[in-house]
This record gives sequence, C-alpha cells and structure tokens, in this order.
Amino acid sequence: MAQIIAVHSFRGGTGKSNSLANIATVIAMQGKRVGIIDTDIQSPGIHVILGLQPAEMTFTLNDYLWGRCGMKDAAYDLTAALRREAGGLEVKGSLFLVPASIKANEIARILREGYDVVHLNDGLQEMIRSLKLDYLLIDTHPGLNEETLLSIGIADLLLIVLRPDSQDFQGTAVTVDVARKLQVTKMALLINKALPEMVTADLQQQVEELYQVPVVGVLPLAIEVAQLASQGIFCLRYPQHPISITLRVVADQLLGVMV
Repeated sequence: MAQIIAVHSFRGGTGKSNSLANIATVIAMQGKRVGIIDTDIQSPGIHVILGLQPAEMTFTLNDYLWGRCGMKDAAYDLTAALRREAGGLEVKGSLFLVPASIKANEIARILREGYDVVHLNDGLQEMIRSLKLDYLLIDTHPGLNEETLLSIGIADLLLIVLRPDSQDFQGTAVTVDVARKLQVTKMALLINKALPEMVTADLQQQVEELYQVPVVGVLPLAIEVAQLASQGIFCLRYPQHPISITLRVVADQLLGVMV
C-alpha cells in the first residue's frame, strides 16, 4: 500500500516545495514509484522546479476538481526528464507530478468558489491506484485551511518545514497542535535556511525539545540555492553539496519512520 507524506509549512518562503522536490527525487532514484501533487492551488510552483512547462500542461489539478478529467489525466510522467537532468546518476524508479494551474482566472475561480475536498481525497486515491505509486507526496498550501487539514489528516507522515525564525516557531507550534488533534501519529520536522554560525546539533536539540517531534535534518542557508533560483533539482545539480547529502539522509529517515 502506498504511503502518503504531506509536506507543510505554516508560512511561505520556508523552501517547502524545493525540499519536497528534492526528497521525492531521492526516493525515486532509489527505485520507488513516487507521485507529487501540488495542492498549493493559490500559489502553485513546484512544476517550475521539476521542469514542467505551462505549455505542456493539458490538464491540471484544477481540471480534475471541476470534473473535466480524471486524476490520471492530470499526472505527468517526469521520469525521462529526471534521468536527463541526473546525467550520470542512476534513476531506478519513476516520478509523476499533478500540477496546479497557473492561469490567473482559474486561480481566481478556486479562491472564489472553493472546491470539494472529498473529491480531492478521491483523486488522491485514484492517483495512487492508477499510477501504482509507492509514495505520494502532497505539497500543501502554507497555513491552515480546509484542504490542508485534509492533507494532514490522511497522511501517513506529516513533514513540517520551518526556518529558525520566531514566526515560524510559533506557527509550527500551531500546526503540531492541530496535527495531534487530527490524531496524526507520525510527524517530523525539517529545519531549513539555518545560518552557518548556528550549531546544528544545538538547534536540532532545541527544536526537538520545543515540539517533542523529531528533527530529520537541518539544511544550511546556501548561496547555491539562491543561484539555482528554482530552475532545477538541487541534489542533481550539486550532488556532493552538504545540502544534498543531508537531503539523502532526510529521505532515508522518512522512509524508515514509515516502515
């Protein structure tokens, strides 16, 4: 049975989508069939990181939600593109993406009318079955709303991405509390954009004691991430970078938690 990982942050700008894209890539490289769905419908963007162009999107998640297509029709197989970007690195598995529309009128319609979250849940299950997924990663909208609560509630594992920032700390506390009320039993934290002068072990201990949730990794603030500007998958462009090494450890830990 496929495992569902919801990747969430209380605030925008944490690097959630970049982290998700890289973790999904690492898992796919290990031989798993991995799906990603972008439920950040108000501000979609993970398709940019994964190299899917708007002109290639015949259908999106929006089309599924409005009954125009099945979820499988909105899923794009990015495995060949992943192998090209990986160069000499081996990609043993497969990677699929269901993007959200970037058309202004379609985003406005979602904001105006909303959508049936039960239908979204049905679509997630359809995606898992039709693509024979081992793992489905959900890129959520920051903050807490109805669709985010659905994603958190159905996930086998909730990964919360946060920065070492007071606002992020407060928002993460709210998210952890809500997840516990939804009876989410498996949670993990990923700290991103830690300044070089911060002692990783001390920061990890501080955050774990604050939330009583394990920290699976601490990613440093790095100029290479800014230079890449979301135009590719970091762990493939910089496979020996400390961030890439940490992301591979993070992926292994997440899979270990769900065993």
